[in-house]
Amino acid sequence: MSGGLLVAGTTSDAGKSVVTAGICRWLVRQGVKVAPFKAQNMSLNSFVTREGAEIGRAQAMQAQACRVEPTALMNPVLLKPGSERSSQVVLMGKPVGELSARGYHGGRQEQLLGTVLDCLAELRGTYDAVICEGAGSPAEINLRRTDIVNMGIARNARLPVLVVGDIDRGGVFASFFGTVALLSREDQELVAGFLVNKFRGDVSLLEPGLDMLHGLTGRHTYGVLPFRHGLGIDEEDGLRVSLRGTVRESNVAPPVGEDVLRVAVCAIPLMSNFTDVDALAAEPGVVVRFVDRPEELADADLVVIPGTRGTVRALEWLRERGLADALVRRAADGRPVLGICGGFQILGEHIEDDVESRAGQVDGLGVLPVRVRFAREKTLTRPVGEALGEHVDGYEIHHGIAEVAGGEPFLDGCRVGAVWGTHWHGSLESDGFRRAFLREVAAAAGRRFVPAPDTSFAALREEQLDRLGDLIEEHADTDALLRLIESGAPQDLPFIPPGAPA
Repeated sequence: MSGGLLVAGTTSDAGKSVVTAGICRWLVRQGVKVAPFKAQNMSLNSFVTREGAEIGRAQAMQAQACRVEPTALMNPVLLKPGSERSSQVVLMGKPVGELSARGYHGGRQEQLLGTVLDCLAELRGTYDAVICEGAGSPAEINLRRTDIVNMGIARNARLPVLVVGDIDRGGVFASFFGTVALLSREDQELVAGFLVNKFRGDVSLLEPGLDMLHGLTGRHTYGVLPFRHGLGIDEEDGLRVSLRGTVRESNVAPPVGEDVLRVAVCAIPLMSNFTDVDALAAEPGVVVRFVDRPEELADADLVVIPGTRGTVRALEWLRERGLADALVRRAADGRPVLGICGGFQILGEHIEDDVESRAGQVDGLGVLPVRVRFAREKTLTRPVGEALGEHVDGYEIHHGIAEVAGGEPFLDGCRVGAVWGTHWHGSLESDGFRRAFLREVAAAAGRRFVPAPDTSFAALREEQLDRLGDLIEEHADTDALLRLIESGAPQDLPFIPPGAPA
């Protein structure tokens, strides 16, 4: 078997990432050696592979669904927005420059097609099947000429295409039909059918519509997936906490102690790797929310300043909204604050940035004895260490180099009183360390909160991926799906006018 499939969507956030992960987990449980692939991803949530390459977190989670180690081959192009109009381009895991949207779509994207196809070919030569994820919609007719992630990759690699639609939003039949009808004849030949996502209610009421859709398009619907809370894997963007819903809807024990612990996460601009707080949300009795006003910090037992692609811009935003003063007061009062990556840099005394914002010399909040200088080369590592007497694994993605001049050592950063700062993403996924950290926070906050002794973040993540695999196995036409992956799109698919404009 040397099969493949492109999972496209009628819109962004239609469920492509979770469907791809679900198909991957279902296949690996059938004994198929499978890998994920996304030619081009736009996300501020990224991950560092063992070889030191930066890829989208969604692809790292999909690799986990496949039970394989993530590599740069699985996401050769990553775009990390730095403003409304420009993004850092990460190619094969390394940053290669900053480009405007016009510059990228005006020629640079087409130049990357060869690299993308080479990566896909290498994966297909290694694995039995490669499940590819598209981006946005394949019917973005203004971008089709330079497309390397949807029909551009499908055409070049002869991949069958499954279009996912979110019925919870409404208009799914029009979206399915319109998506096909706006594609050229050559593109339509690869669109094999549809998959309905997030359906609520009696499927028998939907079936007449599916029959009519088949009559209109000649294409099969490969399944109707029911609506389930808490099934999002690590998000590309947005503010959902991936595991929070899963934990709340599982048979999780109530808080071990007498109190809950309230965590407020500052929703700073260009927030990156906010998935760091998923591990906090996975703890029974920990309540996580995102905030953007100083008064929302008042009842928080812990405030987290997460990573950001724009440290100086985020610092300005905190000052404009009065959050900076509130954070300084918290630190002076001995109330817990955790800064991660860009958040750590913000808590320092001084920032010298001639790379990211080009703002030059900027004063930080001054609550940690740290001075930060931005280097042109990005740090991409997978550090291992110890903190609070516990083993810690993490990963680093940053241009800022921190010079720590005091405080207690804390991972690669420092601690002063109840304020902690580190560049390490993912550290809270280390169960023993997370429990020790929460005990420190509860003590500083005066809360009678006790971490559950047996919460395993890795086990919860595996449970979540298995639930995705179950959805595919129980609600998709898996026999037809397997034929599609093995043999490609059917040969007799009709053309639906009008097709792509000339």
